[in-house]
Amino acid sequence: MATTVTGMRYAASRRWLHWIIFGLVLLAYLCINVFDLFPKGSAARSNVLAAHFTAGLAVLLLVLPRLWLRARHDPPPIVPPLNLWMKRLSMGTHWALYLFLLAQPILGILATQIGGKPVNLFGFTLLPVLSSYIDKDLSEQIEEIHATLGTVFYYVIGLHISAALWHYFYRRDNTLQRMV
Repeated sequence: MATTVTGMRYAASRRWLHWIIFGLVLLAYLCINVFDLFPKGSAARSNVLAAHFTAGLAVLLLVLPRLWLRARHDPPPIVPPLNLWMKRLSMGTHWALYLFLLAQPILGILATQIGGKPVNLFGFTLLPVLSSYIDKDLSEQIEEIHATLGTVFYYVIGLHISAALWHYFYRRDNTLQRMV
């Protein structure tokens, strides 16, 4: 495997993808959490939902090259090295993050398409209804799964951030510095 290590840090492309995806996930969560503050049927509510959807779609589009880079390039070493249980926990957490980053946007797309809803942002159609199969009940079920996974995702993200801080403040290794 080739490596894109620049010293003890990830290559700039991988760091940028990490932080851009983080920002987009944060935006998606922010939008969905303020969504109910706006009156039903209002343009503001529609735009907030469309911004949520757009952030999710951008995450999906960016996580694919991120996974490709991860598969092609070794990560920079952690100094001092992790023991076996830490390596396994780290790998499990990272793959859970990637699974969520893929599943959430796909579920959101499925829910809107099967629900027969286009995605409009500020009057522009970003994603028209492409499916001829419309099932409002199935759409609502998928949306419920999407919302439940979104809640679980909070905890996985929290674990990831907590681990980074634990590595920095307690273990005092270079885990966090590799990504900044």
